[in-house]
Amino acid sequence: MKVGTKPAIQEEVPWSDSLTAYDKQHHTLYLRFLDAAADDASYEEMAQKILGIDPVQEPERARKAARSHLDRANWMVTTGYKELFAG
Repeated sequence: MKVGTKPAIQEEVPWSDSLTAYDKQHHTLYLRFLDAAADDASYEEMAQKILGIDPVQEPERARKAARSHLDRANWMVTTGYKELFAG
């Protein structure tokens, strides 16, 4: 990844029982999802505001992408964070 470029956002987060390169590149994105969830934002709102996916034009993709990122964000705060401090 070049300096100053944003890492690509995938529709579905790569899942693993360990931290991934995607997790490390997108930790601030995960924080935005957790913040939005705490504010009771819908998947559609999260997809549009955080991922830039239009939920009217692509409702299934928007919901799937938002759910995937929120699920991983929740995993990070319950399990994944331990790896950040393990080494």
